[in-house]
Amino acid sequence: MIGLRKIRHIFRPCILQSAGIRTSGQEHDVKSIQEIRKQLQTTLGAASAWRQNDEFRTKLAESLPKQQDLLTPRFMNDSYCEAIVPLSDNKIKDEYRGLSNNAQFGKLLENLDTFAVHISYEHNNPSKLPDGGSPLSIVTAMVDEIQLHNNKFGLDDDIHMTGYVSWVGKSSMEIKMCMTQAGLPMVDATFVMVARDPCNKSAVIHPLQISNDEEKAIFEKGEKGKAQRLQEAEYSLLKHPPNEEERKLVHDLFTNTLATDLSFERKLPDNSIWMEETKLKSLIICFPQKRNIHNKIFGGFIMRKGFEQAWANACVYCQTIPVIKAVDDILFRSPVSIGSLLMMSSQVCFSYENMFHIRVHAVVTDPMTGKNTTCNTFNFSFECDREVPVVLPRTYGQSMLYLDGRRRYPSLN
Repeated sequence: MIGLRKIRHIFRPCILQSAGIRTSGQEHDVKSIQEIRKQLQTTLGAASAWRQNDEFRTKLAESLPKQQDLLTPRFMNDSYCEAIVPLSDNKIKDEYRGLSNNAQFGKLLENLDTFAVHISYEHNNPSKLPDGGSPLSIVTAMVDEIQLHNNKFGLDDDIHMTGYVSWVGKSSMEIKMCMTQAGLPMVDATFVMVARDPCNKSAVIHPLQISNDEEKAIFEKGEKGKAQRLQEAEYSLLKHPPNEEERKLVHDLFTNTLATDLSFERKLPDNSIWMEETKLKSLIICFPQKRNIHNKIFGGFIMRKGFEQAWANACVYCQTIPVIKAVDDILFRSPVSIGSLLMMSSQVCFSYENMFHIRVHAVVTDPMTGKNTTCNTFNFSFECDREVPVVLPRTYGQSMLYLDGRRRYPSLN
C-alpha cells in the first residue's frame, strides 16, 4: 500500500507528473485496465457467460448491514488505485487507434467508468468478501465533470490512471481520477457512484474517515459539489423560468430573426443555422457482448457511444475535425437491459465563435412493449479551428436548450 505521505500528492489538480508518485507502469506491479475489468468480475462473483435469468446474487442481500455506523470507516488512502492503459502493447494499441493516429477518447471514457467502479469496491473492503462475491452493486450515477488538459492522446506511450474516493455519503461516493501520458497531465475526472443491494435497493457504504487538514479540504469540496448539484437541479430550466437577462436574450434572438418589423415570420441571418437542422440520430441494438458485471449494458459503453454520437454530429456541423474540450453532467437515469433498443439523439444547442455545445439524449425502448425511457443525457463542449455557424432556436423549447448550453460557458454569463 502506498504511504499516506505520497498519497497526498494526488489531491492536487492533475497530479502526478511532479509529485514523486510512481508514474510508469513498468516501475512496479500496476494492473492494466483489462486486468481490472476481470478482477471486478471476480469481486462480484459474476458469471463469465451471460445468463438471461441470473438470480444467484439475490441471496447475498441478507449479508449487508442496514446501518452505516456498523461499517468500519475507511481512509482516502485505502481506496487509492493505479492502473495503466497498455498502449505499448501493439494488440491493445490497435483496439484504441482512432482516425488521426491517436487513442480514441470514447474508449478512454469506458476505462474511466471501469476504474471508478474498481475504486469504489476498493473503498468497500473487497478483501473481505462473502462466499459468492460482494453483495454490493456499485454503479455510476453521474459524471460530474471531465476536464481535458490535453486532448491529443498518443498511441506510443501507456496511459497512467490514478484515483481515490474523495467524498462519501450514506450510499453514494465521489471518485476523483486522473490520466497522465508520458508524464503529462491529460484528464481530471469526477464521477459519482451509488451502491445498491442485490434487490436493487439503496445500500449503505463504508464511511470516510478524515486524517488531516488536506483530506478535510477535499471532503468539504465534495460536500460543496453535492450541494451545487442539488442547487443546479433545483434551478434548472425545467423547474424555473429563465432569469431576466436570459429572457431578454431569448427575446433579442427572436426579434433579430424577424423577416420584417410587421410580421412574425422568421428569417435566418447569414452564417447561421436553425437548431432543428443540427440534429443527428442513431440506433443501437443492445447485445449481451456489451454487458457489465450486473448483466446490464455497460455504462462506459453507453458513454462511449454518446461521445461518438456527439463527435459525429460535431463533424457534420463544423465540417472539420472538432476537438473535445470538456465533458459535463452525464446523468445515468436508468439501467439499459440486454435486448433493448437504444436511440441516441444529438443536436448542437449553443455556439460562440469557434466553440459549441452538443447535448445527447439517450432513450431506451423495450421492443416487446414499445415503452420508451430516458436512460442518459450527455453534455459535450467542442472547439474547432474556424468560426462555426451561429445556432439559433425557433421554438420556446429550443430556446431553453440554447440557454442551458450557454450556462455551461461561465465566461459568457
